[in-house]
Amino acid sequence: MNSNFSSFRRLLSYMWPYRLKMIMAIVCSVLQNIFDVFPEVLIGITIDVLVNKQSSFLAYWGVVDVLHQLYVLAGLTFIIWCCQALFEYLSDFLWRNLAQVIQHEMRIHAYAHMQQLEMAYFEEKSTGELLTVLNEDVNQLELFFDKGISDFIYFVVSVIVVGCIFFYLSPTIAFFAFFPVPIIFLLARSFQRRLGVLYAGVRESAGTLGARLASNLIGISIIKSYTTEDYELEQLSKDSGAYRDAHGRSIAVSSAFIPLVRMAIAFGFVITIVLGGWYTLHGMLAIGGYSILVSMTQRLLWPFIYLAKSMDVYKRSMASAQRVFAMLDLPIGITDGALPEPVEEVKGRIEFKDISFAYPNGVQIFDNLSISVEPGQTVGVVGSTGSGKTTLIKLLLRFYDPAQGSILLDGVYTKDLKLRLLRQAFGLVSQDVFLFKGTIKENIAYGSPQVTDEQIEYAGRMAEIHDFVMSLPDGYDTIVGERGQKLSGGQRQRVSIARAIVNKPPVLIFDEATSSVDNETESSIQRSLAKIAKDHTIFVIAHRLSTVRHADNIFVLHKGVVVENGKHDDLLQLDGHYAKLWRVQTGETI
Repeated sequence: MNSNFSSFRRLLSYMWPYRLKMIMAIVCSVLQNIFDVFPEVLIGITIDVLVNKQSSFLAYWGVVDVLHQLYVLAGLTFIIWCCQALFEYLSDFLWRNLAQVIQHEMRIHAYAHMQQLEMAYFEEKSTGELLTVLNEDVNQLELFFDKGISDFIYFVVSVIVVGCIFFYLSPTIAFFAFFPVPIIFLLARSFQRRLGVLYAGVRESAGTLGARLASNLIGISIIKSYTTEDYELEQLSKDSGAYRDAHGRSIAVSSAFIPLVRMAIAFGFVITIVLGGWYTLHGMLAIGGYSILVSMTQRLLWPFIYLAKSMDVYKRSMASAQRVFAMLDLPIGITDGALPEPVEEVKGRIEFKDISFAYPNGVQIFDNLSISVEPGQTVGVVGSTGSGKTTLIKLLLRFYDPAQGSILLDGVYTKDLKLRLLRQAFGLVSQDVFLFKGTIKENIAYGSPQVTDEQIEYAGRMAEIHDFVMSLPDGYDTIVGERGQKLSGGQRQRVSIARAIVNKPPVLIFDEATSSVDNETESSIQRSLAKIAKDHTIFVIAHRLSTVRHADNIFVLHKGVVVENGKHDDLLQLDGHYAKLWRVQTGETI
């Protein structure tokens, strides 16, 4: 209950900037429900006119002629129905628009916060689970703002207005008609507790199912190549079945509530008919008043159905809200430094000083590692798998922070720099190239929206992809497809290089950029490196040693420690780890 109320309060905080629109929506909902009650009152007055004629309720107000009384009732009925329709439209319009605004605000807020979380979070969470929180869970809140609040207002207004009419006409009948209300509240409280647990399970199952779907769609080529379609279908069936079963349990409970409320309503209806009829037969209640009470009995107790629906929507929404707020409450581990942005351009001097680092799972990578890179140098970092090559880049870009030691850029601690400034100083070309759905031009210009066509073409030439692009019918306007599927691996890699170049970063980082390309593409990338090395500091993480053989300095990592460093020929003469790796890759030893 406390967690639900806390989530509810936080949801309302999103509505506070739009409080004027919210107040208007509440007023329209209240007026709509007030006008919605009056037709039953008019029915009772009409019966009073037909029975009592010149002695009717309307005659007391000066309209004596019966036909004129009917005219007045017809006119009032038309006006009331028009007013009810008008305010129903305004209420629906305002609440639905407000729901969209709040939904938009929450999604943007949640996504903005998620983007600031450290990489460890994304490495632990599946894409599908994150999509479920940002999309499905946020969308679930729309129903709360759209229907949940308006249904609750209908309940409150109807009970108050109809209750006042009941007590005005007959306090005794009103007392007995309200007799089922405590029972309904007890049922609501019991069902509310049970549904809260069940809907939390539904949202968890939805996240698991979303993760499975996203993973399978991303890995569809692997599924097809290994002919595991039946296996994946079976796994999806299990996750979907778990989601179905979780929903089924919640449906079984939520569906039982309304029939129980109906039984309570029936009890109140029977009391009104019998007791009100007895009062009318004995002259203690006018026939018109009896008609009003009978027709309004459902108006008195039926709103509890809407209370049930409102509580059901509330529980569903709070289960989703708690998942969204749980992500929003995650602390941001990697924060901006306090230094203002320097006026001078970054030169590209990089220092790793006594770095110690272990991943959250406890795997130790570095222990007092030190590496220094001078501006304008081309530096290679090589080593066997798991030696920590890629981890260096993650630390340099502050995807992670070291447990001990420090990293400096041009003599300034990277922790003291603004993250935007720090990361803009580097152009990253990774092994796993990601291209966005769009054109080649849009992917090259990504991160530099003001770049010109001439600059894009220059970057394409430097990356040695310009000739290929110009051979395409649409040139740089060619659509690359989802994740760049319409291009080969080497072509995607060169587009990635062009994207890094066009941003004009002082330091270019190549993280295993040639490990999965053919020899021709590797030669192309090496030529690109030679062209751009004149104006940049180049940091090359390589599995293929041929990529770094012309580097100014090569650091050899082994189990997180620099065991050798120097130029290619000098390292071969040492006949150590580097020489061993070289012989393995050139086929001299097996």
